[in-house]
Amino acid sequence: MALIVSTVSALGLSDEINRQFDVTWKRSLSIRQLVVSAVKRSQNPKLTPEASVQNNETLTAQIHDIFAEYQALLEIAVCDRNNVILVDTDPDRVGHKAPEMADFGALVNNGSAWEKLQVLLRNQGALTKKYQVADNLVREDKRTGQKLPVLTVHVVIDPALIRTEVMPALAHQTEISIASILGAMGAALLFSTIAFRPLGKLGNMLDMLARGEYELQQVAASKQPADQFGVVASKVNILGEQLRGAQSEISDLKDNFERLLDELEDAVFIFGRDRRLIAAAGAVDKFLARPRAELIGQPLADVFPPGTSLGLLLAQSIQTARPIRNRRVPLNPVNGERSIFIALLSVEFLDASAAGMLIRLRDPEATRQIGRQLQTADRLSAISKLTGGVAHEVKNPLNAILMHVELAKMKLNHGDYDLNPQMEVISSEIMRLDRVVKTFLDFTRPVALNLTDVPLQAFVSDIVELAGPQAEAAGIEVTVEQAAEPVAVTVDTDLLKQALLNIVVNAIEAMPDGGALRIQSTVRGDYGEIRISDTGPGIPPEVREKIYNLYFTTKERGSGIGLAMTFRIVQLHDGTIDFFSEPGKGTTFVVRLPVAVLAV
Repeated sequence: MALIVSTVSALGLSDEINRQFDVTWKRSLSIRQLVVSAVKRSQNPKLTPEASVQNNETLTAQIHDIFAEYQALLEIAVCDRNNVILVDTDPDRVGHKAPEMADFGALVNNGSAWEKLQVLLRNQGALTKKYQVADNLVREDKRTGQKLPVLTVHVVIDPALIRTEVMPALAHQTEISIASILGAMGAALLFSTIAFRPLGKLGNMLDMLARGEYELQQVAASKQPADQFGVVASKVNILGEQLRGAQSEISDLKDNFERLLDELEDAVFIFGRDRRLIAAAGAVDKFLARPRAELIGQPLADVFPPGTSLGLLLAQSIQTARPIRNRRVPLNPVNGERSIFIALLSVEFLDASAAGMLIRLRDPEATRQIGRQLQTADRLSAISKLTGGVAHEVKNPLNAILMHVELAKMKLNHGDYDLNPQMEVISSEIMRLDRVVKTFLDFTRPVALNLTDVPLQAFVSDIVELAGPQAEAAGIEVTVEQAAEPVAVTVDTDLLKQALLNIVVNAIEAMPDGGALRIQSTVRGDYGEIRISDTGPGIPPEVREKIYNLYFTTKERGSGIGLAMTFRIVQLHDGTIDFFSEPGKGTTFVVRLPVAVLAV
């Protein structure tokens, strides 16, 4: 309120100052016009303009009369073309050169109210800045036709003289402004005292909520039905009841969450911004040989001492703000009490500033057991897909053998003993059946993998180099996009190259008229991913469920073994293979392989 009143008062003072200066300027213009008229009347055609006004007592008397009527004027002077004073209200200045002065009209029209106020308050004296309103009397030169100034009328204004007229109005305006400001502040103080009194009660109620005291006294019904305080207090009471219910729900949820975490085989640690442990769950005792209750509130350096391998890895992760995924790390035994000596460490930061962090320790043996179970399930699924194709290939020779046996019986019954054609077909189908069975045994026979850790980017580069000549010969443009993060995968290099080359060769053969082949490597979580995309005709929807079946092919001379072999090799590496295809736009195969777990 004080700010608003002060602003309005300042605007009022500004308007008053501008008004007074505007009035003075308009008066000065009137005076200048009167003096100019008097000078023109004093002109004698027989004399020069300067001689007409110099020592002209009538003109001097008229100028003195005009000057006497206006108190704001300091001087009226008439000068020649050289600015030498010919007539002046101060006789002592006649014959002297008139000093240079600022234009009063520019101050009135362009100056701000603050500049005008400074002019009014400036000290009087010889150094006080003077302003003028001037006008020239001109005469036409008969030879050149130019109009040249011959006399100049100067109306000199001293702003200090205006102060006697302006200051009373300004003082009155200032008094009103000060009174308004004080009144506004007093009214605001009185209003706040009355209006904000209920806020103290609401504050006490909120303090009780903060302390967990939800049994608030009910506010008595106000005499006025529209009592806003009563409405707000009632809502605070309702809020307290809701908070009590929410606290109960959070407590139950916390208990359930802690019970769930306690059943984990892993150990989970959550550290806050100050690097102190705020929560721990799971098999903490098994990994650290220390009770969980003893660790809560401890700093990171006490929970994981920096002198250990685990502490060193954590310090490096914090310093670089980079997470860790399934890093194998040794655990130092404590008094022979710890049963786990190797753990898989994972570190995740809870925000971008790497302040809070979550640390997880996993038992590699438990992870391997789960992995073996998943591998068994995947391999059973793979065998199921393979046997579907084998059943089809076994059924055809058996049907052919049965038909020719029946045909041989019919010939024998009719006395025809020429069974050579039937025997040849039966022999051929038996050999074909033998090949099918041998191929199936090769697929199901255990394979000893020669595993090594290979950089994913280098492995993909080898695939591109092997397939490059065939793609170039087919007029296919090959594009390679490698992962920015360097990772390694544990694979049997020869077997996996065979598997991926099967996909690449199929993609090249699907584009006989040329096209584009894109090979990408990326890292997604704990898996390295290889994508092989082509711009061929795509895989028809009706055959997509069969492409991994043994002996299934859509090519005229295909064997139906390539993709089945690829599927089996990827399964042996604990990986996955998927594809998505759009008819007319191409096919993309995605092979995912676990990232190598490196020992410390």
